[in-house]
Amino acid sequence: MRALGRLVRGLSALFWGLPLSFLACFYTARADVLRQMGVLPPLIGSGLLVYGLWQLSAFQRQERIWRVALDRAMVLGLILVGLSPFLYWSNQMPESQFFLSMTALMALSGLLLLGALNIVLKRLGAMLPDQAFRLETRQYSSVNLKVLALGMTVAASYFLVEHYHLEKVLKIAEWLLDRESVAFLVPLCLLPPVAMTMALIWKAKEVVLDGVFGAK
Repeated sequence: MRALGRLVRGLSALFWGLPLSFLACFYTARADVLRQMGVLPPLIGSGLLVYGLWQLSAFQRQERIWRVALDRAMVLGLILVGLSPFLYWSNQMPESQFFLSMTALMALSGLLLLGALNIVLKRLGAMLPDQAFRLETRQYSSVNLKVLALGMTVAASYFLVEHYHLEKVLKIAEWLLDRESVAFLVPLCLLPPVAMTMALIWKAKEVVLDGVFGAK
């Protein structure tokens, strides 16, 4: 029961941490809305994700595959926490290439963490006694991973083209390669996998609570 309680708390932290981290990082990097709060908003959002993963670690410690997926997500979460202050610093000094590179690395870590969370949910679904949830995690996690892989491919192509100054060769994609357009398209493309991941987390929480309190 104690491990199940920590599992529920961890899922709740992940459910609220995902949108909080997403919004905090976006507005810290792109706007002055959170300027007065400094590095705190992205730190709090990413820290909540790490806290949720730490709570999940108390569940089924003996399952090796589950532990590997959870440890991988925890490492990515810690990297995200460590790099999150660079969003604020890059906003303060946009001419710094070092801060910009660290921000890009943080964005990559965030995408990898979102993919790792889907793998964690897939492993969790395999351990919970709910066939419907098991099928849902398999289907939606696979879709999320494909969308994230496509997003990382597009983002990598953009940075490569921008770095090597190939915009003249790719005139057809000129609008997509515009900095402001990419800043708008990337969050828009991330919304579906974030929303589906949140739905899976909420469903997992319901399955656990129903198994504890709904058992006859």
